[in-house]
Amino acid sequence: MSSDFEAYEQDFGTLTAEITNKIGRIPKLGGEEKTQLVLNVDKQLEEVRELMEQMDLEVRELPIQSRGMYQSRLKSYKGEMDKLEKDFKRSRIAYSDEVRNELLGEDAGSSESQRAHLLDNTEKLERSSRRLDAGYQIAVETEQVGQEILANLHTDREKIQRSRDRLRETDANLGKSSRILTGMLRRRVPSPRLLARLLASK
Repeated sequence: MSSDFEAYEQDFGTLTAEITNKIGRIPKLGGEEKTQLVLNVDKQLEEVRELMEQMDLEVRELPIQSRGMYQSRLKSYKGEMDKLEKDFKRSRIAYSDEVRNELLGEDAGSSESQRAHLLDNTEKLERSSRRLDAGYQIAVETEQVGQEILANLHTDREKIQRSRDRLRETDANLGKSSRILTGMLRRRVPSPRLLARLLASK
């Protein structure tokens, strides 16, 4: 199992090295060439995400005593992946001085300001997205708790109903037993008139 994880690690290292190199080249390109390289990097990042999912599954299947070390390594890779994605987002809207001057000429300075503003807006959108994800997760967990409470209440209601049924059955049995005992006593104890006649005859 750990050998599979280490094989995934090697693939991760190869892919991330290629992606890092390409991310560094993106700002130096323009037009169709830049678009193609961006698409290529985006595809490789998706491969890395799938690779990390496989690594996560491998860690989950490891014995508990061996899991800690691999979880730590996986956490480090996730941090590296987050950094790559941030660098990639910046590279898509970045241009080298040479390309920027070629494209914009005298407007290069204002373009730099616009790029900084766009980066700032992108980061704000990412923060908003994370807050929405967190809110959604809380809503899902709250719904799950509510469903568990309803299930417990339903179970308790069934227990109470069964207890009531047993009490009614017991009460009915006690009433029946009382009537039987009363009948037995009446048959065994003579009436007052019969006792008087017996005494008179003696």
